[in-house]
Amino acid sequence: MPVIRRSRKFPIRVADIMSTPPITAGENAPVEEIAKIMNENNIGSVMIVDSRGVLTGIITERDLIYAIANGKIGKGLPAYMIMTENPVTIEPGSPIDEALQKMRENNIRHLPVVNSEKKPVGMVSLRDVIDAVLAFIKVFT
Repeated sequence: MPVIRRSRKFPIRVADIMSTPPITAGENAPVEEIAKIMNENNIGSVMIVDSRGVLTGIITERDLIYAIANGKIGKGLPAYMIMTENPVTIEPGSPIDEALQKMRENNIRHLPVVNSEKKPVGMVSLRDVIDAVLAFIKVFT
């Protein structure tokens, strides 16, 4: 007999597991400042927003490695020069399996959560999903 019956629904939504408040920086923030934000908040990504607060990109640890490897650190380079533009996003009401599927299909570990105006409201990381799965396993074992 399967552990979980397919007829049961486990309605965990992105809003239930996302990290808040969203950690953001402006498009012109120096890359070094982004690295400092990541270090101070113990996070692996920062969402980049325009002057209206709309998500325009994301800088992840991978982007910082790229910048270091190419000698771009220490030059006051603005965030928009190395950010991943138009990142994959999800809305807070989406089920977590959709978040996990997007992360897997796009080979990403950080998924910005945005509202209907494309403004960041949180972040779902692979760690958040793993924590939710572990909590689920503990409840049912």
